[in-house]
Amino acid sequence: MKFLDLCKVYIRSGAGGGGCISFRREKYIEYGGPDGGDGGTGGSVWAEAVDGLNTLIDFRYQQHFFAKNGQPGMGKQRTGKDGEDIVLRVPVGTEILDEDQETVIVDITELGQRVELARGGNGGWGNLHFKSATNQAPRRSNPGQDGVERTLWLRLKLIADVGLLGLPNAGKSTFLAATSNARPKIADYPFTTLHPNLGVVGVDNTEFVVADIPGLIEGASEGRGLGDLFLGHVERCAVLLHLVDGTSETLVEDYQTIITEVEAYGGDLAAKPRITVLNKIDALDEEDRTAKRKELEKASNGPVMLMSGVAREGVVDVLRSLRAEINDDRLRKRPAEDVVQWQP
Repeated sequence: MKFLDLCKVYIRSGAGGGGCISFRREKYIEYGGPDGGDGGTGGSVWAEAVDGLNTLIDFRYQQHFFAKNGQPGMGKQRTGKDGEDIVLRVPVGTEILDEDQETVIVDITELGQRVELARGGNGGWGNLHFKSATNQAPRRSNPGQDGVERTLWLRLKLIADVGLLGLPNAGKSTFLAATSNARPKIADYPFTTLHPNLGVVGVDNTEFVVADIPGLIEGASEGRGLGDLFLGHVERCAVLLHLVDGTSETLVEDYQTIITEVEAYGGDLAAKPRITVLNKIDALDEEDRTAKRKELEKASNGPVMLMSGVAREGVVDVLRSLRAEINDDRLRKRPAEDVVQWQP
């Protein structure tokens, strides 16, 4: 399944049915009168967050969503049938934007959340509604109200607890594969990760979700490399994990490149809690570890942890540090395994 996090859709709610002009004419009934029914209400367009989706790929193959119109009223005081609603099923974390791609209409962050995007038009009144003491045979009715037509953008921002940051080949995908059941593509060339990956990580009987996004390079905010389009997927994270390649000869420059791009992205991303980790220490001896750790601590003005995703060294300590930055209401308890004891 391909990953798609931005798409354009065209929606239109149904128009209301027109009212009916009709008069009662039955044999052996002395008094007739107006009996025109009202028109039915047009269908509305809704967006609903459903389970089991983490991409907007379905909207690549269908961009137009038009609800049904209401049926017109009929004689014998019969109301027209309402038009059927249409529902856009989107993953949790989807933002719905106006046509300008800036105005946020709604941010769908909860499973089952349902939002009306375009309301169907009201049905018109039949001539029965216009009967009065002075106008007992009205010959007028209302037309149905027109539907609403809109052009919208859907933008997916994955909901995760931890976001991974780093240059290409910093070891982000290796860390995700080592700590979860996710199996992202891992190779020894840059930009191996082309779309975000999610993994559920467990430590100390708790679980949280980690998001791995494609690596950033210098000038990502200007569109270089894969740009900063995927940074939106870590906006909702509680804490950021910044991995720095310990085998790099330009350690401080690599660290500063990511910080610069995060600050250029704007929003609250730069203000989020961040844990800096010197990765790939399995390729360093003790002297190099100590020297590079001090160098990175000086550049970051904070503590730096040591880790090797391949050798699993320091991974648990990093996970516990991440766990401490996540609120308890975001964590999930790891389900206890049912132990079946043998009985004679």
